[in-house]
Amino acid sequence: MSDAHTSASGESHGSVGSYLTGFVISVLLTAAAFGLVMAHTFSPSGTAGAITLLAVVQIVVHLIFFLHMNASSEQRWNVMAFAFTVVTVLILVGGTVFIMHDTAINMMSR
Repeated sequence: MSDAHTSASGESHGSVGSYLTGFVISVLLTAAAFGLVMAHTFSPSGTAGAITLLAVVQIVVHLIFFLHMNASSEQRWNVMAFAFTVVTVLILVGGTVFIMHDTAINMMSR
């Protein structure tokens, strides 16, 4: 009943093909971001938006192909822990940016 890609604790591991697929997609996304910057095809804000979009796609690729996160019942706690981490980081970064902006506004008025 043991699968070659599953350990005794039920953790799934990817095949060489899935790792290569993830690697190729990651390299293509990195090359696309580099190409956007070097070609100057967008305005600076458009380039930043495109790079942000490519970065989010690359994060998803890493989560799926390298960390093997999916919607299966075995991965439910890992996905919940990851979601909690993301929410916590967003709250910390958002709060920090808000405090820095608020402090800058209050100091400029004097």
